[in-house]
Amino acid sequence: MWGGRFAEGPSAIMREINASIPFDKALWRQDIAASKAHVAMLGAQGIVSAEDAATIAAGLDSVAAEYEANGVPEDWDLEDIHMTTESRLAELVGAAAGRLHTARSRNDQVATDFRLWVRDAIDQADAGLEALQRALVARAGDHAASIMPGFTHLQTAQPVTLGHHLLAYYEMTRRDRSRFADARARMNECPLGSAALAGTGFPIDRQATSSALGFDKPTDNSLDSVSDRDFALDYLMAASQCALHLSRLAEEFIIWASQPFGFVRLPDSLSTGSSIMPQKKNPDAAELVRGHAGRISGCLTALMMTMKGLPLAYSKDMQDDKPPVFEAAGLLALSIAAMTGMVADSTFRTDRMRQAAELGYATATDLADWLVREADIPFREAHHITGAAVKLAESEGKPLDALTIDQLRAIDGRIDERVYAALSVEASVAARASHGGTAPEQVRLRVAEARGALGMES
Repeated sequence: MWGGRFAEGPSAIMREINASIPFDKALWRQDIAASKAHVAMLGAQGIVSAEDAATIAAGLDSVAAEYEANGVPEDWDLEDIHMTTESRLAELVGAAAGRLHTARSRNDQVATDFRLWVRDAIDQADAGLEALQRALVARAGDHAASIMPGFTHLQTAQPVTLGHHLLAYYEMTRRDRSRFADARARMNECPLGSAALAGTGFPIDRQATSSALGFDKPTDNSLDSVSDRDFALDYLMAASQCALHLSRLAEEFIIWASQPFGFVRLPDSLSTGSSIMPQKKNPDAAELVRGHAGRISGCLTALMMTMKGLPLAYSKDMQDDKPPVFEAAGLLALSIAAMTGMVADSTFRTDRMRQAAELGYATATDLADWLVREADIPFREAHHITGAAVKLAESEGKPLDALTIDQLRAIDGRIDERVYAALSVEASVAARASHGGTAPEQVRLRVAEARGALGMES
């Protein structure tokens, strides 16, 4: 490839450190597609003959068929997927293959291939997240009125509905999808034709190759085109945030599945057992999703450090751009699929959830609100009165609504029998009917909106 400039070949160390074919072979589909678009443009512009363009295109189809059937061979002397493909093309079609690289460089070639790959990864993530959203919305509809404790600091706070809780993750994934969509829109410009760094003197048609590959337009600066990987960083940033959301959802299922909680039975298909303790059913899939979030965030950090301080234009450091992106994409796809299955197939034990909501004095805020509404007591004073009622109920080992009216009036004489209508967990969730609240009617409205947005049958 470049032996004309050197009297000696590379050392074994140089050969090993320089070869990227073990990982960049993953780009073979994108490399074939970009090469076909490039040679079609060369033929249309008269830069290569129509006969040679047709021969090269047919040869590329043959190479693609071989890769599809047998995988991409790894010859470290050929360094990367680009030279591997060109070498095999030359074996198949002869000297005409040498015309394929006219008016391009491996610099714009890899920048184009990598953008195409990241674009495909974004589309895959978006499809996976849509499936997760469908599962969340379906289960939220099933449990619009199922009562559970809502937590702050992992302490019982107020009653909520399970549907409301699940829809919180729908909102997170909705924003995750928007981040991926933003990243896709920004990166959908075609670097092909930027050549090594300065463009080319051949009369190429960059709009033609851009359109053929589904890009919105060609990039506008050849130096920037070959030297930046912010599109990959955008993807990794979106993937990292998404992984954090998935990790939080996984942690919920891990906690809920533990014996002290017992809120959910995980599907056998996403659980494992113990080699020594026959009774165990471990939430390993959820724990691995939780762990993958750290690895995906690490991939983001790795690429940021690779790109830090690189002068224009291309530097060989950028060969290390692909492994972290490939790793993150694989981990993210697994994590999304695992949590989709977990949401769809778990059995929620709503009886345990409701019992837990009743045990934690979750309606204390409702008592304070009742005092404000019905007795015209300032909230801070109502807060103090309610705290005294909770202390009494706790000392007697009973829920708030089990205190007698005499006991409540002994704390504050302005309390009357009407208070009991506000102290049940059902009354508590029903009262939270403000927009975005946990009231079943609000949950059903949000479910209907989400079904419409996702094109789900009502």
